[in-house]
Amino acid sequence: MDQQPEASFPPGLTAQVELTVADPDTAQAVGSGDVPVLGTPRVLALAEAATVAATATRMPPGLTTVGLRVELDHRRPTPIGRTVLALARLAKVDGRRLLFEVRVTDGDTTVAEGRVERVLVDRHEFVERAFGSA
Repeated sequence: MDQQPEASFPPGLTAQVELTVADPDTAQAVGSGDVPVLGTPRVLALAEAATVAATATRMPPGLTTVGLRVELDHRRPTPIGRTVLALARLAKVDGRRLLFEVRVTDGDTTVAEGRVERVLVDRHEFVERAFGSA
């Protein structure tokens, strides 16, 4: 990785993704509880999707990011049929590490917030290592 991540990913990059909560998104469906509301694993997946979207248009060829660490407070339940919006903002770049602040909202209500740390890696090398080829 010859290029400095700061050049491709300046702090302040943002992206948002949304989800209208359906049966497969509930805690019951994903196995994280027994209530018919947006499950925490889906909240996390939505927050991560926003972080990926924030870097997508600036990603150098052959590179990708992978999740490293997550801190997430899931504060409010969201029933089926409501639409939530996840916003990710790149707060800090430290070498290959990208630290995002994330917030998930339902209208004016904060459903969840936290931080997601991702690491810039060579896609091919990462996949080879994952499958034991390296």
